[in-house]
Amino acid sequence: MQLKTLGRSDIRVTDLCLGTMTWGSQTSEAEAHAQIDMALDRGVNMIDTAEMYPVNPVRAETVGRTETILGNWIARSGRRDAIVLATKISGPNRGFVRDGEKISSAAIVRALDASLRRLQTDVIDLYQFHWPNRGSYAFRQNWDYDPFLQNPAETRAHMEDALGELQRQVDAGKIRQFGLSNESAWGAMAWLRTAAVLHGPRVATLQNEYSLLSRMFDTDLAEVAANEDVGLLAFSPLAAGLLTGKYRGGAVPLGSRMSLNGDLGGRATPRAHQAVEAYLEVARRHGLDPVQMAVAFCRSRPFVTSAILGATSAAQLEVALGAADLALGADVLADISATHRKHPMPY
Repeated sequence: MQLKTLGRSDIRVTDLCLGTMTWGSQTSEAEAHAQIDMALDRGVNMIDTAEMYPVNPVRAETVGRTETILGNWIARSGRRDAIVLATKISGPNRGFVRDGEKISSAAIVRALDASLRRLQTDVIDLYQFHWPNRGSYAFRQNWDYDPFLQNPAETRAHMEDALGELQRQVDAGKIRQFGLSNESAWGAMAWLRTAAVLHGPRVATLQNEYSLLSRMFDTDLAEVAANEDVGLLAFSPLAAGLLTGKYRGGAVPLGSRMSLNGDLGGRATPRAHQAVEAYLEVARRHGLDPVQMAVAFCRSRPFVTSAILGATSAAQLEVALGAADLALGADVLADISATHRKHPMPY
């Protein structure tokens, strides 16, 4: 496993990160704690969560449960210093969190203090905005995305307001670094530009979806990463489980994400299933586990700071963690590139 730096900070993280979004819904507290212990034993030092979690489904009555489960582990183990802890403020949502309010200075204060209480810690190492206030093309919204509906003056005022509060929280010792999620290249640059003017906290990371099936980060966002030292925290590196092969031939395993979310958030398209078959064939041809090949591909990308591994069970996590020992050869990467050209943007 490799250590990489969060943006231009002094925080070093492993290039595999433990994700938590199923904890408290599909994954019990005992199983979640076992996953943490396993991940740390294997060298992982970063854990990512969010105030909105768990998902599958998101419900108002379960908001914060995942942070509470993680906080209980921190209190029980006494190992807070062993982890780089990342969480997120929700931003606009369908009323699940704080009645769906947008991110603002006041919302940051309330959300951050609540997360700190649930996590049973004094500081968040990486505090992220889950969704841009102005809207996002993430999660298949790109097909109908219309940036001309945005209000530039409102966006500028929001960025100035939020960065001012973030700096106050940094000064208070409650936040170490700031990150974005489900964000665009323009959005990342606007936050960086505003932070430079206001001397506020600089964006360290972007947490966006990235996998063999979802490669929107490869162009403009990769250029931001290369030139601005803003690394990607890649979520869904297994495309919500599609790349494991467990949904082949119409199979829907009991308790799987697809059994709870039929189309995997718009990912389970006919073209996606065709692409999965092609990538499974690449793995078969090279004698690789398809899960480990998919995760190793994310780790191989120069703009990826860490790939986030979410698993329902410790057994699933153990397989995915095996990618830490896998370096893909030039022949495998060439086959992956050829497959990508044949199956671009499958969802």
